[in-house]
Parts: sequence; C-alpha cells; structure tokens
Amino acid sequence: MLREHGDWMDLGSADEQKPAKDGTVEAWGRSESNPIGGWYGLKKGLRGRFGMYVPPLMEHLGLAEVGHNARNNRMRVI
Repeated sequence: MLREHGDWMDLGSADEQKPAKDGTVEAWGRSESNPIGGWYGLKKGLRGRFGMYVPPLMEHLGLAEVGHNARNNRMRVI
C-alpha cells in the first residue's frame, strides 16, 4: 500500500468509535480492500489505532520512515 502511494502518507490514528480520515494509514487498516479484509482487531472495543501502533514497528524493522512530530505524523516506505 505504501509503495503504491509512493510518498508520505498521513497516519490518521483514531479510536474505533471515530471514523478514520480518508487516504490515511488508519483508513487502510479498516478498509475491506486490505489483505485482512477490514478491521484488524478481533474484539470490539479493543480495535482501532492501527495508524498509531503499526508504523513505529515498521520503522523499527527498517521497512518505513515515520515522522515524529507532536501532531499530524506521516510515514513512507524506505
């Protein structure tokens, strides 16, 4: 998904109860078009915040570059 996007992409992390902003990493995590087919959590109430927790892991693994601002963070593929 990041390779297809090609540039910086907003993380857009949001709680499960709030809608994710279109075109963000969070929206992709919730989308039925991702490889898992939608929500990335199994138990309602414990899902959400894909855009907050997965990008730092990808950065640590050397798969992505992540901005470290106080707000409006984004990521891109390395």
